[in-house]
Amino acid sequence: MEPDRSKNTADEKDVTPPAGELEQVLALEGYSFADEAALVALVAERVVELLERQPEYLMSLLYRLDVLEEKIVPVMRGRSAEPIPVALARLIVERQKQRLHTRRTMKPRVSDQAEEWRW
Repeated sequence: MEPDRSKNTADEKDVTPPAGELEQVLALEGYSFADEAALVALVAERVVELLERQPEYLMSLLYRLDVLEEKIVPVMRGRSAEPIPVALARLIVERQKQRLHTRRTMKPRVSDQAEEWRW
């Protein structure tokens, strides 16, 4: 099934999810964010902790969150205008926004075999 082209595509800049949805995906239901900067700051705090104590685990999380390696490497090499934890946090938040956008705009295809698997 084709996505609805009348809405923003993942390539466009504004993939902002509805209020509260991003916080839910990031397991931050108890927090309220007035703006994205507050969310990035909170995620950056956790990134600092992971960089200091469990850097391998942080890299594993970035992989599982599907943050592109081509975006991570320049940040880790200090080629970002922001401090490393803030830049990584921004990559995490941006990726989650993209995932939410895709989830809202793309409908799963029903397989021809799906009927066979129904109980």
